[in-house]
Amino acid sequence: MEGRIFNLPNLLSFLRILLIPWFLYYFHTGRLTIAIVIMIVAVLSDWFDGRAARWTNDVSEMGKILDPLADKLCLASVAIYFFWIGQLPLWFVIFAVVRDVLIFAGAAYVRVKHSVVTTSLWPGKWAVGFVSMMFISMVWPLPIFTRYPVKEFFLYLSAITLFYSFLLYCVRFWKIHNGVEYKA
Repeated sequence: MEGRIFNLPNLLSFLRILLIPWFLYYFHTGRLTIAIVIMIVAVLSDWFDGRAARWTNDVSEMGKILDPLADKLCLASVAIYFFWIGQLPLWFVIFAVVRDVLIFAGAAYVRVKHSVVTTSLWPGKWAVGFVSMMFISMVWPLPIFTRYPVKEFFLYLSAITLFYSFLLYCVRFWKIHNGVEYKA
């Protein structure tokens, strides 16, 4: 099963990538209900793809690459869009995008150089969850999101967890590069 490309978990990751332009379109045109539904589907597909892989014993090398790639594409495109419309600071967008590019490059390096396909780290999954909560608070017009600094809370919590997880990925790549025992 390691070589399977078309399985339920990978299809969910592909779906998440395909939803990006639709979310941006509906949000930009003011159709918030549709944009919110698309965002919820994307968040749930992210949650469900890993579980489906483990439940069906269908973890694949492609899925180990595709799932984090889908996360990174979603985060980068939505963050850049929110910066463009004045809802996110430039420092956060640059930090998040550069972090993801470096992690993806590090994963590609250890894959090519050491034949190791790394998996996502839990702190990275938490960071993506906090970023998702920040995006939801920016999209969903609930009074709690407008009366309280919910977006700002998740912005700084996201930045902290993104940085912490970045350090852990750097340590992981360093260990793999230097031959320290690594378990995926």
